[in-house]
Amino acid sequence: MEWPGFCPCICIAVDAEAYGRKNDRGQSEIQHNLPRLLDRAARGAGLDRSQWQIQRKGDEQLAVRPLDGTEPRLVDDYVRHLAAELRAYNAQRVPEARMRLRAVVHQGPVELADNGFAGSAVVATARLLNARPLYDVLAAHPEADLALLLSDDVFRSTVAGGHTTLSTGDFTRVTVQVKEYGATAWLRVPALGAPAAAPHEPGNAGTGKPADPVSGEPAADRPEPAAAGGAGRGTGISNAYRADRISVTNVAGPVDARGAVFGFGSTGG
Repeated sequence: MEWPGFCPCICIAVDAEAYGRKNDRGQSEIQHNLPRLLDRAARGAGLDRSQWQIQRKGDEQLAVRPLDGTEPRLVDDYVRHLAAELRAYNAQRVPEARMRLRAVVHQGPVELADNGFAGSAVVATARLLNARPLYDVLAAHPEADLALLLSDDVFRSTVAGGHTTLSTGDFTRVTVQVKEYGATAWLRVPALGAPAAAPHEPGNAGTGKPADPVSGEPAADRPEPAAAGGAGRGTGISNAYRADRISVTNVAGPVDARGAVFGFGSTGG
């Protein structure tokens, strides 16, 4: 691919947690398996990593490609498949050999340079990858294999813009301050199925609530569902068991459900 100087690009960076604490064999295993997990996740999302410019550094990778309209699929499908690949990989290993990743997605002008990439977007991506909220949330949730941080630009153009299956409530607003770089970013831990708490974020401390994507303030408390048969009937959620409204699908034989998404509901809404 011919690179036309500085051009608008999407930047995807990943870094393995606690790489330096692993022995030589453990580090070699991370370096061997990291690119393979990333490749499989991309194939699962219908993305071609052979078209990306990739800078490798031990336990890190920075991938860059020009904006082409598939950015929502990268934020949504690629991250979901990567979480599934990590889950399957770690299920076969002792806790000390797990691979846990911090991931960042940012966008901006990038140029291919003689020793990698040039541009403030690349610097910002590196700063986001070293953001304290990413470290804190993995430390707070040892069961999680992946923590994702979107820059504000990416969040607004994909998630807040309604171009993914994710909602703004799936993310927590955090403030990143690394060296000279300071910005708002949006944090998510796919394994939690809910917004990650931001323990060191003044606006979110102690709430664990997502922030409104426009105002940046923590979201208001959601009202409790109305009790079945009580006031507000028809708008609440009932936990009553209704066998006549249950639909069951039987599957014969083994099923590989890695990366699958299941929905549960009833014919009555």
